[in-house]
Amino acid sequence: MRLAADQRLLIKKKTMTDPEPKPPILFVTLSLARGGTEGHICEIAPRLAARGWPVTVYCLIEGGPLATGLAAQGVTVEVPTGRLQNAARALPNSVRALAAAPHLLPVLRKMTRGIVHFFLPAAYLVGAPLSLLARIPVRIMSRRSQNDYQYSRPLAARVERLLHGQMTAILGNSRRLVRELVDGEGCAPDHAGLIYNGVDTGRFESCRPRSDMRRELGLSDSHFVIVTVANLIPYKGHEDLLRGLAMVKAELPPQWTLLCVGRDDGIGGTLQALAAGLGIGPNVTFLGSRADVPDLLAAADASVLASSSNEGFSNAVLEAMAAGLPLVVTDVGGNAEAVIHGVHGTVVPPRDAPALGRAIRDIATDPAKATAMGEAGRRRVAEHFTIEGCVAAYENVYAGLLKGQSVADLAPVGPRDDRIVT
Repeated sequence: MRLAADQRLLIKKKTMTDPEPKPPILFVTLSLARGGTEGHICEIAPRLAARGWPVTVYCLIEGGPLATGLAAQGVTVEVPTGRLQNAARALPNSVRALAAAPHLLPVLRKMTRGIVHFFLPAAYLVGAPLSLLARIPVRIMSRRSQNDYQYSRPLAARVERLLHGQMTAILGNSRRLVRELVDGEGCAPDHAGLIYNGVDTGRFESCRPRSDMRRELGLSDSHFVIVTVANLIPYKGHEDLLRGLAMVKAELPPQWTLLCVGRDDGIGGTLQALAAGLGIGPNVTFLGSRADVPDLLAAADASVLASSSNEGFSNAVLEAMAAGLPLVVTDVGGNAEAVIHGVHGTVVPPRDAPALGRAIRDIATDPAKATAMGEAGRRRVAEHFTIEGCVAAYENVYAGLLKGQSVADLAPVGPRDDRIVT
């Protein structure tokens, strides 16, 4: 009898002192292939799990090369299986995503007290209506690119705008995107919040020696090395970049090279032919998708992102800044919020090949200025865009939304300005 009383007292003390278990979080996306959104999920999910949030990443299409690493860090990865998914394998991604709906709905129905967070438009269009059916208490959509894609998909755009009003919160990863959501898509201001991307700065402190990486790439220490980390997709602006470099090739150092890092989504052959036709073929190397991006950045002298549209807040830009490189970026999405023109690099208009060429030439011919820009960029990332700060912001939003707070208070957008100027 005495033992039973002691046990009751211990249970009572444990209940009073132990924190309430955190509810589960379900990230819904298309896959875990290499890309900006996928990489972002793989950075934040394990850190949230380490803070006590049970995290599952649901991939509507397939796992991809990043899935194994996530699972090893305590994050559950779910992929729909069955005859319907096998039959849809050869179909467009939008159809494959839709085919996952019968599998996703039961998963959502288990989330009686949890959070569902949608990344990428197709995942939002498929998953958000199901989350309403399943009565998930906290529903979040993250917009991570400009809405240019909606111009060719008017029906999808209308559905998205209807769904915005049913979400607990809409997050953008740049001020420009949040303004686009509120001013252009009718998202209620008190339902919109801002969380900038963050990078793990530690990944750039223990890279391979610069000369070793250059030797592996067949480059000398005297080469001027430009790197662009972007999948080979038309809107990433590789064609503009090549044309710009061709215009200033006579003004660049005698030995220069452009490293193109990213998955070929169908235009690689066209870009190689263009480089050859412009007379810069020997100066351009296409490396494909790589897992050693920090080492490649450490071997470079400058980084370029030449996108013409569709950017949100580029991880590639933040990573180049964390590596201490001067930047040349186009003024799309949140690029000008990360890179302050003249301080951390040069911001040029989109689709302006001559401006790209001139900006790269100026960095190549003024090493002292380039070094100063790179160091300023490294400090800026450490002050404003770390992965620790990003994860803390997500955790604050999740915890606050569960208590009924407004995302506009939890992740304020701030003044209508494109930049953090400090």
